[in-house]
Amino acid sequence: MRSAFWLPVGIALAATAAANEVTVRNDSLGNGGQGTIEAGFVANEKAAAWLTTPCSGNIVAVDIFWRSLFGTAPLALEDSIDIYRAGTFPVPGDLAEEIGGPVLTDGVLNEYRYLDENQTIPLIVPVAESETFVVALTFAEAPDPTDGPSVVIDEDGATPNGNAIYASLGGGVYQWFSNTTLGVTGDWVIRAVVDCQSVSTEADVAVAMSADPPQYTAGAPLTYTITIDNAGPAAASSTTIVDAFPADYDGVTWTCVPSGGASCPASGSGTIAGSVSLPSGSEVVFTVDGTVAAGTTGTLSNSATAVVGAPQTDPDTTNNSVTLDVDPVPSDDTIFADGFDG
Repeated sequence: MRSAFWLPVGIALAATAAANEVTVRNDSLGNGGQGTIEAGFVANEKAAAWLTTPCSGNIVAVDIFWRSLFGTAPLALEDSIDIYRAGTFPVPGDLAEEIGGPVLTDGVLNEYRYLDENQTIPLIVPVAESETFVVALTFAEAPDPTDGPSVVIDEDGATPNGNAIYASLGGGVYQWFSNTTLGVTGDWVIRAVVDCQSVSTEADVAVAMSADPPQYTAGAPLTYTITIDNAGPAAASSTTIVDAFPADYDGVTWTCVPSGGASCPASGSGTIAGSVSLPSGSEVVFTVDGTVAAGTTGTLSNSATAVVGAPQTDPDTTNNSVTLDVDPVPSDDTIFADGFDG
């Protein structure tokens, strides 16, 4: 079905990439290396590379090395370049994007960054770290085996589950096969360029506090509720929480309830001084029980602070600390002093 032609490849095989871009590839073909032209395709057949991205980001380009026996063939218009989600090898999953009617130049590494010929619609396909996806070239017509350009493979063996062919079985029936099943022994020089998104280290942690009752009575219980949340975007994996409580607040015990994937110490007594883990969008809630000491007068002031640990940083530290002042319940003497004693 297919015949191979050996050729020396003496052209530049490295496309220009931006600082955050990485080229995802199975093949090892480099400048001046040896490759094999795989001819014998027919219309509507596909050559597909299964690629795995090392980072989260967007597929922003596809690179295909297109070569004829002599490297002098005219421009070729193929059917499409399709990007699929991974399915079950060798069959791809759902179609994620299509570059229609790509024009390929013989003897070079062709790069495609746009979906349209006017280059107004950029190629953007989101991918997650370690995600496998499929890039497939669909032939519009059968290349001339003696002169028509075709896809090139490298010479050092095929990556397991890394290459596939959508092959004609005749009568308009097509089926996906592994390259090796059809005797193709190398990796397609079909690559993708992924723009790796910078991983943010900023975690916006905030602290809030309330008291129940809102005014204290000396010698009576008082409960504080302290909520620490993380608005992200990064996780605050090591955040220190400190609350020493007022000297006139006795018999302090506390519990902590996490949500949204957070973690915190389940319970304790006395000062809160420990570490909590706060994924983006999560929170921990400390419920603190104690008694206001008998004879306490004046304002009872309590402060809690959260410190985000490295490597994360907090872009807004103005909400990392909170101080709550709780006043005593007004006494009868205070009422009389206001002139209501008759």
